[in-house]
Amino acid sequence: MHPQPQNYTWSSDFMIRGFGDLPELQILFFGVLLAVHLITLAGHAAIVLVTLMDPCLQTPMYFFLRNLSAIEICYVLVIVPNMLANFLSKSQRMPFLGCALQMLLFIALGGAECFLLAAMAYDRFVAICSPLRYTLIVTRALCLQMLVLACVGGFALSLTLTTLIFLLPFCQSHDINHFFCDIPAVLFLACSDTRANEIAVFLVCMLILLIPFLLILLSYAFIIAAILRIHSAEGRSKAFSTCAGHLLVSLMHYGCAIFIYIRPKSCYTPEQDKIVSLIYTNITPMLYPMIYTLRNQEVKGALRRLLQSSRRMKWQRNTR
Repeated sequence: MHPQPQNYTWSSDFMIRGFGDLPELQILFFGVLLAVHLITLAGHAAIVLVTLMDPCLQTPMYFFLRNLSAIEICYVLVIVPNMLANFLSKSQRMPFLGCALQMLLFIALGGAECFLLAAMAYDRFVAICSPLRYTLIVTRALCLQMLVLACVGGFALSLTLTTLIFLLPFCQSHDINHFFCDIPAVLFLACSDTRANEIAVFLVCMLILLIPFLLILLSYAFIIAAILRIHSAEGRSKAFSTCAGHLLVSLMHYGCAIFIYIRPKSCYTPEQDKIVSLIYTNITPMLYPMIYTLRNQEVKGALRRLLQSSRRMKWQRNTR
């Protein structure tokens, strides 16, 4: 429990410390992370574009992949541009409402992504364990319903949790030892008993992180059992290739998030949290498009067709 100070406020700006304790590395961090950010946006934009334009990729799996990439683009745009600006600015102030909005969007988009990864696991489960009934079960209407539920569920849980956190009184020192308004970093500054809020964070994380992750693991237990029953080596290889990328992305996404959020406040370590957060807001989003396309022949083929079509259109314009 925090001591009750004489002066606290609900409306002052926050100060984002970021990596200000390493001033000599600010420009290096900016350059490296800007390159990572641009690669991330280009990779996810390419997935959105190719899955929209290629008629061979109009299936539920690529519907989910397209929307996952669209959510990932919004997710990194909520965090990374402000983080990059802070590397170049001496004044790293974040308005109170701006901080609340950043947390709201960050949790909502992260929650939607978690739910969508679980929906993708269900899609793969039906495709491999009940292939003859796949088109009857995983319909376009069901895909749209799962997408809407993922987005609405993420936003509703985010709004509830963000409201509970920002109704707390904060100390005069609004010095956030992080590069964005993350839950543990903001909660650490509260000047009142935060046990109820910590319970709320835990319950929301159970709904967003643990339950979907356990459902994904359960789905993959059935999927792996079904794959091992496939007699041909080629069939097993094809089934594994369609699932391996999603499973790896799920392990990376949930692993980092569970490490950060499902633990007591007494275990909060700002420097360690910043490093892990830097990974899951910058590095892992950059890797996702590579993971999904590395062994996916359909996506690679669609990208080649898109590039060839683009070159043909450019050649036709130049020859006119």
